[in-house]
Amino acid sequence: MKQKDSEIKALVKEKYGQIANQSRDQNLSSCCGAASSCGNDAYVIMADDYSTLEGYNSDADLGLGCGLPTEFAKIREGDTVIDLGSGAGNDCFVARKFVGANGKVIGIDFTDAMISKARQHAEKVGFNNVEFRQGDIEEIPATANTADVVISNCVLNLVPDKAKVFSEIFRVLKQKKHFSISDIVLEGELPDNLKEVAELYAGCISGAIQREEYLSIIKQTGFTNIDIQKEKKISIPDDILIQYISQDEIEQWRSSGVGIYSITVYAEKPCCEPGSGCC
Repeated sequence: MKQKDSEIKALVKEKYGQIANQSRDQNLSSCCGAASSCGNDAYVIMADDYSTLEGYNSDADLGLGCGLPTEFAKIREGDTVIDLGSGAGNDCFVARKFVGANGKVIGIDFTDAMISKARQHAEKVGFNNVEFRQGDIEEIPATANTADVVISNCVLNLVPDKAKVFSEIFRVLKQKKHFSISDIVLEGELPDNLKEVAELYAGCISGAIQREEYLSIIKQTGFTNIDIQKEKKISIPDDILIQYISQDEIEQWRSSGVGIYSITVYAEKPCCEPGSGCC
């Protein structure tokens, strides 16, 4: 039975409240940060390596991402950047290096524990232009035409109404500005057993939608110059899958052509509202 949106949100809030208090090593050795371990070895299933990026703060890196959106986001000095699902602040601190002292970075997160942790990190490093706000990214707590760049790292897949999120991104972006978002998408249908596992849902796989649908939502929202900046196929080790599906089902899935991908998508808000004729 399909979960109600409110139930999914409550589950995500609960799980990521637990994850906020786990170490990066714990998160890397689990199903995308799920509270219980998924294997005996430390498989880096989703996360990319941030350690070479300027501004990287290891204390704020919980290993929950599936890409490096800040690497591709074309952030400039003086920009205002909004990070959706900012977690402990990792992408915000990297973005702050790009915007400099005259720019601003706003992190938005659903989970009180994550906001608290991110604010502690910001205070520790003395950044006065990095701000963290608690809120639902289906209703971004920011005024219209605020941001030069919106970034997000492996978060939108957790949100029930993805069209609403992209509509909100469109609203908060200034005209002719853009987003760069890393997320999980599918090609083909996941087995029902995987979809129904709540822990995996909170761990970013079962909440993903088809690539074609994902890109279609972006286009229908009104964004232009849509580009996939990076993609990688996600391989989940058998010793993780066997906890949820049988060996026969694993083999069937492996041979089915179904794929789980991390993609980083760039798109721009046009110079006027769609249909107004001012461009």
